[in-house]
Amino acid sequence: MRQAADPGVQDTPLAALLRARIAADGPISIAAYMSVALGHPEHGYYATRDPLGAAGDFTTAPEISQMFGEMIGLWLAERQTSLGPETRPVLVELGPGRGTLMADALRAAPPLRSLPLWLIEISPSLRAEQAKRLASAQWAETLDAVPEAPLLLVANEFIDALPMRQYLGDGARWREVQVGLGEGGALALGLSAPLPGGPTAAPLPGSPTAAPVRGAWAEQSPAAERVMREIARRIAAHSGAALVIDYGYRAAGRPAGPTLQAVRAHARTDPLAAPGEADLTWLPDFDALATAAAPLAAFHAPQGGFLAALGIGRRAEALARARPAEAGAIADALERLTLPQAMGTRFRVLALVPAGSPAPPGFSEERTE
Repeated sequence: MRQAADPGVQDTPLAALLRARIAADGPISIAAYMSVALGHPEHGYYATRDPLGAAGDFTTAPEISQMFGEMIGLWLAERQTSLGPETRPVLVELGPGRGTLMADALRAAPPLRSLPLWLIEISPSLRAEQAKRLASAQWAETLDAVPEAPLLLVANEFIDALPMRQYLGDGARWREVQVGLGEGGALALGLSAPLPGGPTAAPLPGSPTAAPVRGAWAEQSPAAERVMREIARRIAAHSGAALVIDYGYRAAGRPAGPTLQAVRAHARTDPLAAPGEADLTWLPDFDALATAAAPLAAFHAPQGGFLAALGIGRRAEALARARPAEAGAIADALERLTLPQAMGTRFRVLALVPAGSPAPPGFSEERTE
């Protein structure tokens, strides 16, 4: 497999850096490419811009309607109550965007305002936006830097931007998808040599050990697994709860092909074109996330069902009565967040709670332990 981006659209500072690195050291993994394209401290996508909203590249659920963050706030407040009056958890958001979700959550659930608030963010421009809305926040680049305490955590569209590795079956063995140099020195996708260990070696923990079918795809994010293990360690040690919300799938419904995608100005683009100028994401496997969070109990729900169970419909009705001139926009936002043909089933919600816990609000007994 060899797929090159259009050389005419790669004239970015990161493209030059990547070409030089690959020319010197050889092809790099998709994970390494994502790490540089998104996180380079000077030229990386998240280091140089506010990517959200109509003037940016994409829009997230908190930016669609205040109702989304309000429902999350009510869920977190209920979990705070379940910990007991003597327990003072830390409140954490991973990848908080402009701070819109957490600002709406704190407004809807005043008890949360007394908790220490930590925002995990690497983008200087987004930290500045968050500071406008969340004056009491403290910032860190990783969850490891947050003090040890009971944990209330939310991560909305965070996991999908963590670097992942990608593999393709050739009918006998797995090969890793890599970024190298193609015709004219352009960045191009290619395949590694067959992975060591014989035709039954699995590239991913828990993967089938049969020889891969030609054209079979597999993806893994060591970075996402590390985050999930750290969440699990903290909740197992100190108690608490976490919500992970993202577009993705359960293992039985994995898409047939690769899931890496790039978005620029609200439109899909070539992931290798203009590195550092487009958002890069992939579709997480929610069962794999739950497995990485063992021994916690993990509960699954589609976003639409989760929000409906928390009362977003009633909240929409109340807002429409209070703001009749905005009733149409409120109804549109509700549909966008909850309908299956919009975000309702494309996005999934994973709740993590201590092992043996009953289903938290918004979830049935659809659990993984």
